[in-house]
Amino acid sequence: MRVHFIAIGGSAMHNLALALHDRGYRITGSDDVIFEPSRSRLEEAGLLPGKEGWFPEKINKDLDAVILGMHARAGNPELERARELNISVYSYPEFLYQQSKHKTRVVIGGSHGKTTITSMVLHVMQYWEKPVDFMVGAQLEGFDRMVQLTEENEFIVLEGDEYLSSALDPRPKFHLYQPNIALLSGIAWDHINVFPTFDSYREQFQIFLESIVPGGSITYNTEDPEVRSLVEGLDAPLRKFPYHTPPYKVTNGRTWLETPDGLLPLQVFGRHNLSNLAGAKWICQQMGVDEADFFEAMASFKGASKRLELLAKTSDSCVFKDFAHSPSKVVATTRAVREQYPDHHLVVCLELHTYSSLNADFLKEYRHSLDCADSALVFYVPESLAIKGLETISPEGIRSAFGRPDLEVYTETSGLRDYLNSLSFDKTVLLLMSSGNYGGLDLEEYRDRLK
Repeated sequence: MRVHFIAIGGSAMHNLALALHDRGYRITGSDDVIFEPSRSRLEEAGLLPGKEGWFPEKINKDLDAVILGMHARAGNPELERARELNISVYSYPEFLYQQSKHKTRVVIGGSHGKTTITSMVLHVMQYWEKPVDFMVGAQLEGFDRMVQLTEENEFIVLEGDEYLSSALDPRPKFHLYQPNIALLSGIAWDHINVFPTFDSYREQFQIFLESIVPGGSITYNTEDPEVRSLVEGLDAPLRKFPYHTPPYKVTNGRTWLETPDGLLPLQVFGRHNLSNLAGAKWICQQMGVDEADFFEAMASFKGASKRLELLAKTSDSCVFKDFAHSPSKVVATTRAVREQYPDHHLVVCLELHTYSSLNADFLKEYRHSLDCADSALVFYVPESLAIKGLETISPEGIRSAFGRPDLEVYTETSGLRDYLNSLSFDKTVLLLMSSGNYGGLDLEEYRDRLK
């Protein structure tokens, strides 16, 4: 097949392009900007466009399909040309479904935890040499790609994102996969630019549950009241597998999981990750891995990229970075580090970077989310508000929203850097949470300081 990617440089898009290239597809693509690591990976495979921009002449009747990325907009000249020629245009999730219609589709959904649970499942499958196809939203240790597609593998494991499919397709991605085996980890309002009310957001998960193939299964977190309400109220011919956080203990900075064969030391920590583990266990059992084998594999799981990633450590101090940015993720991550290091001074720095987090009306959702921290900092770039078309927010407004009068608020990278450089790192844990980069802060500085 010949497939053209409009916006080939995206994180998910370039991984799909590479996966299809590996299968022998003839791949072309365009984009108006391509960052690393997409650029180098596409170049190594011979798929990097010669010039950045959109070129309608690349679209011709010899193409079998065009895949449209989220970065592309309606009215894109290549998209318009594909329509003129009646070439099939797919969103990313639409194409993944077309490629996996003959497989058992395992879809991991939820406002939080889906990347980690997907990563856990894939780690277990790789550990026991059970090949599966997959799509995951983070780079995993031991995996070259975030997407793998084959003709022969029975299962495909998909991270079920609730965000929109493409500029032309307003359906959430996970509505398109029609899972045989599904998981729902939690529901906490997010993406308010698309789902302006909690009810409109919650409805997307109801539709996801209704998309499960009749006779399939739903594994669900009973500790989340919204999830429990939706699943237990679902009138459909499905098998239901409830899960909850398993017993565990923390001693001397190490988390131990209680199993039928005794205590198992883990390399990940936090109540939310133990909950994720319980969900992943049910999924792996449905994919043919028994409980004992699951636990053996999980002992070596180090976590997904950017999820409580250890940047640096000494005998009594450490620095973590995490992708957490929504209120529920901020709470879970902060509590996890507090529990793991109860006797340390915990410094937490959160960047407000997304549309939701910078929305004055949504800020109240962060109330008390940093209460576990001994010292709490928030960073944001005021110019981002104008770019996103949002009203101005003040440091005082942020302190009030978080419910912490002592909250340190920074709007310039230099000021944040000076504060962090002043830390003594004497029995201290620094937790940096952001989906951005703090205006260009070099996190390697803190890796070097603790060497």
